[in-house]
Amino acid sequence: MKQILTLTFLLFALCAPAKIVKKNVPSHKMNRSIPCVIILPDNYDKKAAYPVIYLLHGYGGDQNSWITIKPALNDIAARDSLIFVCPDGESSWYWDSPTDPQSQFETFVSQELTTYIDKHYATRDNRKGRAITGFSMGGHGGLWLSMRHPDIFGAGGSISGGVDIRPFPENWKMKEQLGSYDEYPERWNEYTVINQLDSLSDKQLHIVIDCGYGDFFYKVNQQLHNELLKRGIPHDYYNHPGRHTIEYCGNAIDYQIVFFNKYFDSSK
Repeated sequence: MKQILTLTFLLFALCAPAKIVKKNVPSHKMNRSIPCVIILPDNYDKKAAYPVIYLLHGYGGDQNSWITIKPALNDIAARDSLIFVCPDGESSWYWDSPTDPQSQFETFVSQELTTYIDKHYATRDNRKGRAITGFSMGGHGGLWLSMRHPDIFGAGGSISGGVDIRPFPENWKMKEQLGSYDEYPERWNEYTVINQLDSLSDKQLHIVIDCGYGDFFYKVNQQLHNELLKRGIPHDYYNHPGRHTIEYCGNAIDYQIVFFNKYFDSSK
């Protein structure tokens, strides 16, 4: 009987779900707190050092979006011994807006949030233990932040991301963040992912990109892929049949988690 109970306990420990923690994380730059969801393995050990994947939501979403997109994140966190962090990015496109002092999400995610997570949780507290990706606006954010802060994030990804914003000047409140494209074309050039490649060396950042053939962002993703090839910058690039949907994203994130786990394993 004792052996049966021991086996049952071990099976429960191996299959235990993750812990979902909701926190309001202070931002000194914005002088307010930002709600975040943190997913910890259920057998979370404060003496361990867990890799962290930051997941950024799309336009119109919030810190809870990824739980809807991928309910199995709980199981994945436990299975792979990962921490997932999902911040509310509002409609920021994860920039430090030059027009809105209350929308400084580049600083928040890359500096304030990562510092908070490393201080309060058992993490691998360097670039070798951090990856970031997202869906749509969050895909733009995943590459924007990792390309601009490769000292913070060792790997960056995008799923169905708006990796070149310039063809969409009237969409998704971007002009509220940057000013209008007609008035500030130089700013729009500066704040788009595809123009961040000059700062990358060939092996500085581990990059993974995914976009469906039927996605309205497919063309700009293909252009980014071609530019990375032209510059000899290594990256993984995936296309599958599909459109700009959370179903596509929920499938694509599986590939990206495998990619990030390989990065974490190789950088130990």
